[in-house]
Amino acid sequence: MENGSKFDSPTNISLANKDLVSTMIEYKAISVFLVLLICGVGIIGNIMVVLVVFITRDMRTPTNCYLVSLAVADLMVLVAAGLPNVSDSLAGTWIYGHAGCLGITYFQYLGINASSCSITAFTVERYIAICHPMKAQTVCTVSRAKRIIAVVWFFTCIYCMLWFFLVDIQVNKNQHVECGYKVSRNLYLPIYFTDFAIFYVIPLFVATILYGLIGRILFLSPIPSHPESSTERWREKSSKEKNGAESDSNRMNNRNRPKGALSSRKQVTKMLAVVVVLFALLWMPYRTLVLVNSFVENPYLDPWFLLFCRICVYANSAINPVIYNLMSQKFRTAFKRLCKCGQVETQRRNTYMATTNYSMVRDPSNARPEKKDMPPQENPTVVPKQSDKPKVEGELYYSIV
Repeated sequence: MENGSKFDSPTNISLANKDLVSTMIEYKAISVFLVLLICGVGIIGNIMVVLVVFITRDMRTPTNCYLVSLAVADLMVLVAAGLPNVSDSLAGTWIYGHAGCLGITYFQYLGINASSCSITAFTVERYIAICHPMKAQTVCTVSRAKRIIAVVWFFTCIYCMLWFFLVDIQVNKNQHVECGYKVSRNLYLPIYFTDFAIFYVIPLFVATILYGLIGRILFLSPIPSHPESSTERWREKSSKEKNGAESDSNRMNNRNRPKGALSSRKQVTKMLAVVVVLFALLWMPYRTLVLVNSFVENPYLDPWFLLFCRICVYANSAINPVIYNLMSQKFRTAFKRLCKCGQVETQRRNTYMATTNYSMVRDPSNARPEKKDMPPQENPTVVPKQSDKPKVEGELYYSIV
């Protein structure tokens, strides 16, 4: 019973069968290497997601607000669940004390539950935006998304406070300190199944239904579902054609605009659907194993399979930025801009210094011929030639910014 209850935390998976694991050098080496690799990639990637959305104004959309919330939650999982496992494997004992046991366990479940709620939130937002476009104009806004995210995090923060009363540090037979559960399995199982239903089963059930409806609209319907907006656009076109105010190029752009908007929505929806599918698949081994071990007398605690379950959990939190980069042109461009930020900054400073030196050297030499050789009435023809080149330099500098 003690092993079964202790298994149910992502941190404490590495503590199962510790006597056996401590003698397996290859297990330690592979475990530390994989966890550090996945956590390092995930931490860097999720930080980049948060930065590009905050820095780039065009990226501040309702969907991206939910992706920022998901990135913050994934960061919390990687830091609170991944990194402590490395120290457990290296030190062989819990080194963070009683306060660390409470805090790390709390932030683990806070990140896990907040990520699940964020996935549900952007799934509902995509459904409203695509299946109910007129309602989306007032519902799917950045300000409303921020309020929903605040409610999600407030709810999960309150809900996860329960874990403060369920964990404590313990000393095993070999005098090694462990962070485990201090309640029996009978008390813990109802809490676990409630957590399992609210933050795994229900989000996947909702996502399956909503993405089915979204797919029917996007991929089975040949006409975009924007009847009223299309009617208003057609009225504007007809009035402009009557007045002769619209050119042929503008007509072609207006015709291609709905196709581009539809393909963009398909691309975003595919990307978010992949995030949901990976969430379901990568959490399935851990959830299934805990579910099975809850009903058997001798839990299955093979160290290599436990390592596989942990790697899947950490990969779920680390892989989302990779998906954004592969499937979203906007995120890919924003990531490239963020990576080249230092180069652009130095280039901008060099351009500014070159422009300043150019104007300081050139202006005095051009001013003398105007006063001595040129008559006053010819000054208007000379002044534009002087102002052309500084404008080009100024425009070049501004475009780099």
